[in-house]
This record gives sequence, structure tokens and C-alpha cells, in this order.
Amino acid sequence: MEEIKVSPDYNWFRSTVPLKRIIVDDDDSKVWSLYDAGPKSIRCPIIFFPPLQYPVYWDLMEFCDGFRKLLDHLQLDKVHLFGASLGGFLAQKFAECTHKSPRVHSLILCNSFSDTSIFNQTWTANSFWLMPAFMLKKIVLGNFSKGPVDPKMADAIDFMVDRLESLNQSDLASRLTLNCQNSYVEPHKIKDVAVTIIDVFDQSALSLEAKEEMYKLYPNARRAHLKTGGNFPYLCRSLHLPSSSQTLCKVMPFQMVAQLVSCCWTFIT
Repeated sequence: MEEIKVSPDYNWFRSTVPLKRIIVDDDDSKVWSLYDAGPKSIRCPIIFFPPLQYPVYWDLMEFCDGFRKLLDHLQLDKVHLFGASLGGFLAQKFAECTHKSPRVHSLILCNSFSDTSIFNQTWTANSFWLMPAFMLKKIVLGNFSKGPVDPKMADAIDFMVDRLESLNQSDLASRLTLNCQNSYVEPHKIKDVAVTIIDVFDQSALSLEAKEEMYKLYPNARRAHLKTGGNFPYLCRSLHLPSSSQTLCKVMPFQMVAQLVSCCWTFIT
């Protein structure tokens, strides 16, 4: 954990890039938190899921409506979305939800999925709000790698465990609810969105079947495979990610991309 926290890139990012807090819902307890980085002249920027921290939402459509309001507030007509795990699923659902008036230019999906049934938890999704925080954390930690890993992967896991400890019960319960409530992506609604799929060959929370389903869903997608990286390749293999997606480097400088990917993933989805 200390390796990441004391790294020059991480400290540069946290000391240089402002963290903004924005309210777009009628409920002023629902606060969006985002790091505002990159040239202001770009009108179709990249938004990363995470570190964009979203409020407590218990329903996918409620999340999509809130994110649409956020884009309206930021005066952004279209964006590129980079989503990891649940973040990738939410990005797909937002693209699907806004397909009649498209707001997504492209999707970059890292270790993501298209159908929540792969977790076999749809029957418990509506009960997460009742569970205490320690039990919810145990559910999340159950998906982390347990065997021996290289030092960079170990640092990534430690860092994310530390971030997990910072989330309260509502944050954890709502994210697990969105992750597990019965839902799937309807690909015909986002067939015109450019898609890049990034995944790893080693062990992660996603099964081989889930990865193959993504390939079938997006047969024309660009694919970027990392030999290793586990659940958090954006932390432990961050230098490989910018070259995996040319879209990133088209809208901001390579150095900024590398610093963003390696530094700003500070909230677990």
C-alpha cells in the first residue's frame, strides 16, 4: 500500500488535480466527486469509472439519470467512458439508456461484464441494504486474489483494501446492489458506440465465460489483453494501459493519461 501512496505520480496527482464535489439531484446528500484534469478545450473528454465517485443509488436507471444530469451540469454533450468492473457495466448501461440521444462517444471496458447474473447474487441484491458494513466488506474481499502474486499486484490489492475500509455501509451496499441486481446490457442499443475491451489472462474476479460473453456481445470491439494484472491492472500494470487504447491518447497527452491511470483510481466500485 505504501508503495503507491508514496509514489511521485500519486503525490503529483493528489497535490495538483482538484477534487470537485457536485450536487445535481434534488437530494443534496447525493454528491458526485470527480478529479478535473486535462485541457479545458476538449469538449469530449474521458471520464473514468472510478475515480468518479457517484452518490448512493439503489437502481441502475436512477444512476443513469443522475449521471446524465452531471454531464448536463458540466455542459458536456458527449464523453468517452473508461470503466473497470462495475464501472464498465454502469458505462454500458448509461450508453444504452441514452441511445436515442447519444451521450457516449466510445467505451473502454477493463475487466468488465455485461450481465449481473454471472455473480449468482441476484436473489440477494435487495437485501444488501440490511447487512452491516463488515459483512459487505467480507463479500467484496472474497473476490480478491488469495494466492501468491508479484509485488506490484500485492501493492494494488493492499491499496484497494485500504480504500475499501474508507467506504461506509451505504456506499458498499448500494454498489453491491447495482452490481448484483438482475440486469444485462442490450447490445443492439449501443451498436454505434466504439468499444475497446481490456482484460487479463491471469486470475481475476471474472470467469472465462464472462469474458467470452463480452467478446460475443461486441464482435467488432478492439481488444487489448494483458498477460497479468489480476483485478486491478489499472494500478499494477498502469504503464501498459495507455498503449492499450489509442482513444485515450487522442484526447489528452500520453503523460497525463499515464498519471491519471496510475494515480486516480482511488475509489473501489
